[in-house]
Amino acid sequence: MSEINLYGKSFLTLSDFTTEEILYLVNLAAELKEKKKQGIRGNLLEGLNIAMIFEKQSTRTRCATSVAAWDEGARTEYLGGSEIHFGAKESVKDSARVLGRMFDGIMYRGFEQEIVEILAEHSSIPVWNGLTDETHPTQAIADLLTIKENFGKLQGLKVVYIGDGRNNVANSLMLASAMVGINFINCTPKELEPCEKMLGAAKAVAKENGGSVEVINEPMDAVEGANVVYTDVWVSMGEEAEKEHRIELLKPYQVNMPLMEATGNIASKDVIFMHCLPAFHDHKTKVSKECGALEVTDDVFEAEFSKVFDEAENRMHTIKAVQVATLTNP
Repeated sequence: MSEINLYGKSFLTLSDFTTEEILYLVNLAAELKEKKKQGIRGNLLEGLNIAMIFEKQSTRTRCATSVAAWDEGARTEYLGGSEIHFGAKESVKDSARVLGRMFDGIMYRGFEQEIVEILAEHSSIPVWNGLTDETHPTQAIADLLTIKENFGKLQGLKVVYIGDGRNNVANSLMLASAMVGINFINCTPKELEPCEKMLGAAKAVAKENGGSVEVINEPMDAVEGANVVYTDVWVSMGEEAEKEHRIELLKPYQVNMPLMEATGNIASKDVIFMHCLPAFHDHKTKVSKECGALEVTDDVFEAEFSKVFDEAENRMHTIKAVQVATLTNP
């Protein structure tokens, strides 16, 4: 592990790194988490400046990036999409070249994958993908850390993702699982299955690492023996016009207690529930007041086996690991 050097590298998709490098980030995040738990404030990023370009709203990614940087001595500058000339009065390429001369790293959260790639190509500093329509790699690292904390391992576990099987979270979790030898099932209606290119790539990676990737359309069949049941919102940002159709399509894919019981692993405590948040599980948000619980019921969300808030916290520790690994030269 000590021989791995990610200094100066960008993190745009999981495939930017090898399996060994992904596992290195997970282990580094665990070390940094323990350090914070002990109340040790670090200085690994002392004097560095990080730009946060957010074209999409955020709670976890924004807060995790800021706190992670501050914990190790760096400062952050939040640049909302409506507050700068980014891609409007100034091209993304030009903005990248300006910001690259002022900052040491950039966290980008937005829409098109091409944007984060242009930033990385022309800024000459590490750029990290905090979410695009296609992928969510920093979330996947937090997911792997959460799973490993609960089971002590990754390889050989069964992870079942249920819901919109072709969104950014599903894509990244599928590839991350394949890279570390997890047996991954994408449980989704045919209409929302992942694209053949991503599915094929993930299957090939899984084969190399002793895992598997499969698509199953029937939830009860998919979850049997699952160690992790994972879901996400049914309507992603930018897809609001699809809300009514998506809800109707995905009602059979709601994660509820009968579905969790169908894993056969609740009594033995060999299953956890995960969700990247926000989640529509009760009647306390505008959406859930109108529609009720959507992708997950409240009893599952609040159950002892639900690890959603550990997972949310781990966004901070894993983003910190990415910052430290790519901004410090061993």
